[in-house]
Amino acid sequence: MRIAVRKERGPGERRVAIVPDSIKRLKAKKIDVSVETSAGAAAFASDAEYAAAGGRVDASHEALLADADVVVQIRPPTLAEVPQLREGTALISLLYPLLDVELVKALAARKITAIAVDMIPRTTVAQMMDVLSSQATAAGYEAVLMAAAALPKFFPMLMTAAGTIAPARVLILGAGVAGLTAIGTARRLGAVVEAFDVRKVVKEQVESLGAKFVEVETGDAQTAGGYAKELGEEAKKRQAEAIARHVEKADVVVCTALIPGKRAPVLVTADMVKTMHAGSVIVDLAAEQQGNCELTKPGETVVEHGVTIIGQTDTTSRLCAHASQMYSRNMEKLLFHVIRDGAWKLDFADEIVAGCVITHDGAIVHPKVKELVR
Repeated sequence: MRIAVRKERGPGERRVAIVPDSIKRLKAKKIDVSVETSAGAAAFASDAEYAAAGGRVDASHEALLADADVVVQIRPPTLAEVPQLREGTALISLLYPLLDVELVKALAARKITAIAVDMIPRTTVAQMMDVLSSQATAAGYEAVLMAAAALPKFFPMLMTAAGTIAPARVLILGAGVAGLTAIGTARRLGAVVEAFDVRKVVKEQVESLGAKFVEVETGDAQTAGGYAKELGEEAKKRQAEAIARHVEKADVVVCTALIPGKRAPVLVTADMVKTMHAGSVIVDLAAEQQGNCELTKPGETVVEHGVTIIGQTDTTSRLCAHASQMYSRNMEKLLFHVIRDGAWKLDFADEIVAGCVITHDGAIVHPKVKELVR
């Protein structure tokens, strides 16, 4: 079995799907690795390091794909890139199949076995394969550093000869992995932190990190898989009122709320932004799914009503070295689960396989995705 590691081509993308450190462990499981030349250069992994670890470095994209059984990457392929994959091979990457049905159709037509790492179920067994969690850790950390760099104030309280400087007030919207990492980072920088989440189960985690949990009577909105689900209209109204009160007082708002397969919920309206102090900062980690802030412009940093709104979509990539290392370890565990002794072991009775394999043998096999195509 040979896996091919493509050089990422997305704007601003610096990560690589497999780092040299993983190659020896993969080869021990009868998985050979080919790497496109300079695939890891932006993440500080050289072609020489890949070769020294036992990987094959291919000088061209065509040579890379010519004998690949599996293509491993981070960003989803474009529709134009799908025909480059050899018919009947496999693709492992982020795919967001509930949002991009056309890509799913193209992969099925090409008879690609498409494995969406963003659909791996959040179970104890799958924990080491959880790409969303590993990459969210990097995003949550970096979001706070970006906010601190953009905020024209100190984060910690300071006692100075010129008087006492009050600590920055930080509001985190969404207390998943990114949100919890953001809380911990903001607290370490000395900020006073509050956090909101529709899932009541995270209150204890938020408070254990030294932040105050913003409580709203909306009922618990957690799915069986541990994700947030959409609220009803009355609950949304109560939520918006509570968030508005806390946004008005915040120096920094970090938005991390996502609903799988849907547009990110709008939690910070344009009217809320107007109430913030000039110089305040919003970092919207949901920008790739149109953002939690109504005024977010994906891929851009803008200033509206004196508030800096950061909607960059390369946040995780800014920590490319460690983000790549974590992604690569996730890929090891996933590959070892679906490949045994150098051959495919796709058991669709297995919840991990059933959860993340989207297309196989020319058909869309994931039930939820199949419903969208009808």
